[in-house]
Amino acid sequence: MTFATCDLCDANEDKLADGSLHVLPSVFRDFGKHARFAGTARTLKVFEDNVLVRAALETPGEGSVLVVDGGGSLRCALVGGNLGALAQKNGWAGIVVYGCVRDSAELKQCEIGIRALATHPRRSIRKGVGERDLVVDIAGVSVRPGDWVVADEDGMLVSRTKLA
Repeated sequence: MTFATCDLCDANEDKLADGSLHVLPSVFRDFGKHARFAGTARTLKVFEDNVLVRAALETPGEGSVLVVDGGGSLRCALVGGNLGALAQKNGWAGIVVYGCVRDSAELKQCEIGIRALATHPRRSIRKGVGERDLVVDIAGVSVRPGDWVVADEDGMLVSRTKLA
């Protein structure tokens, strides 16, 4: 991938102004092997429960980015090494978690992009509570299914359309 989020912001100031392009706040840390990734968003809203995260990652990713609204919880992890490997195996471009991950050394070996707020050693509960394919709020930015998520070393963008 040859894009740069800085260049995309410069070239799309009109979209930043009209709200069809957003920059996610710089609160996310990089955990996957790929700092640079892009794809269409598939969304989940869960809270301290990763059953739906696993279910989503078990499906073909087809180059999409799984965007998980974990409510910003810092009390347990929603993605770990096994789910990172599953995402890689099933063709996901990346995972963005508004919450925590664990097994960070294992995640660093996964050939995908992974962003989250922090690490936490505790696993989540497993009740299967949550929603999928809805508008989620990620650090104050609305992400809709089908939006484009673009990430590199300088930040993450969310766009209503694919950026040139």
